[in-house]
Amino acid sequence: MFAELAFFSFVELTDPSQHGSYNRWHLFDHRPENLALPGVAWGERWAVTDESRAQPGADPEFAGVDYVAMYWFRPPVEQSVREWDALGEASFQWGRGPIIPGVRRPMLAFFLPVKGYSSASALVSPEVLPYRPNRGVQVTATRFDDPHALDVHAAHEYEDRMLIPRLLEVDGVAGVWTFSYSHPQRHSSLPFDESPVQAPGSVRVRLVYLDGDPTETAARVREIEADAPAVGERMLSATAAAIDPVRYPGA
Repeated sequence: MFAELAFFSFVELTDPSQHGSYNRWHLFDHRPENLALPGVAWGERWAVTDESRAQPGADPEFAGVDYVAMYWFRPPVEQSVREWDALGEASFQWGRGPIIPGVRRPMLAFFLPVKGYSSASALVSPEVLPYRPNRGVQVTATRFDDPHALDVHAAHEYEDRMLIPRLLEVDGVAGVWTFSYSHPQRHSSLPFDESPVQAPGSVRVRLVYLDGDPTETAARVREIEADAPAVGERMLSATAAAIDPVRYPGA
């Protein structure tokens, strides 16, 4: 596996006037600084589409999420995360973030990569899939009260053997990665009263990488996902589009 740890950030901008400054900071400052770290294998961010906000069943706590960001960390992950945290503190001292008015972060947590899958049309391995350009993702986050219950095991089995093989057949789907919750982020430069500590494995994130039109392809993905057994509590189900660095939203 090319990376042994992943990080997810679900971000809501409670002040709509901050979209421009937030995007400029993330695209041209924060993300390039992080990608330059030797322990960061890759990082990407997507903007939740307006159409997907009408998708039913999500936790109200996550209903206003505007952006989904993630980073992949190379081993040794302890050192990689320390260097990443040190950059976060340094950027605060430089006056370059991450404190931006109107930014709410209901999820800031590390996840263990579970398994990657590539469609035949993508031509690349699952390890290469994150580096490959995409038009967006369909992101699903599910919370389990008992992460090692029998019905949760059955849900993971169904996902691996039935659901994801069907998703890979959808025209416009490049591949899928799944992730299991490890622990929340705690960093000196950010307030952490909104990202609670949960048991390992208590949250499952599934990213479906989209080659096709995000709205149309994600609609077909959701139709297939609707057939899956209803196990756990849906935290987030959203279509998020790739962010064009030339024509990014809110600029």
